[in-house]
Amino acid sequence: MEDTNSRHTEKMRKIKAARDRMMQTKTEERGLIIVHTGTGKGKSSSGFGMIMRCIAHQMPCAVVQFIKGARATGERDFLQKHFPDACKFVVSGEGFTWETQDRERDIAAARNGWEQAKALILDPEVQFVLLDEINIALRNDYLEIDEVVDFLQTQKPLMTHVALTGRNAKPELIEAADLVTEMTLVKHPFRDGIKAQKGVEF
Repeated sequence: MEDTNSRHTEKMRKIKAARDRMMQTKTEERGLIIVHTGTGKGKSSSGFGMIMRCIAHQMPCAVVQFIKGARATGERDFLQKHFPDACKFVVSGEGFTWETQDRERDIAAARNGWEQAKALILDPEVQFVLLDEINIALRNDYLEIDEVVDFLQTQKPLMTHVALTGRNAKPELIEAADLVTEMTLVKHPFRDGIKAQKGVEF
């Protein structure tokens, strides 16, 4: 057992030394463009997790929720009830596109959300903006991908973080992003006839 512990200690010592050397080279600090995409669950949940971190660090933040705005969600209710001053919350969607069944209305809602998103990103008081489900609006061409990418690359303030969630992120957005995570679907209860569960999915 003593040999095992000694080997472990020596291994961890070497890892720490290598890690410390690597960390000395990481000196740049700037606002990130973050994309959460993929077929698996957790894209919005991760975005809202970062919102919680911002609030804990007293970083003013904002959410613009595209597409699924008609349905009440736990995240929205929680933030609007407990942290209305720390996190601005904009709902621009009217529900999933198969529910609205009106492309022109969906486009108008997405455009309205994007205009408000740009204002929040440019607001010098706001340090983090979550654009929840904007990838769906982009995938359906409710918004122009070139316009969104150009704005993020040329007008986003240097220290402002922006996270964009939703399936099927367009290649142009993935290329422009600093951090991209793809959630992979392995198993989902919906396939077994289980409906969306409060606290898990909304």
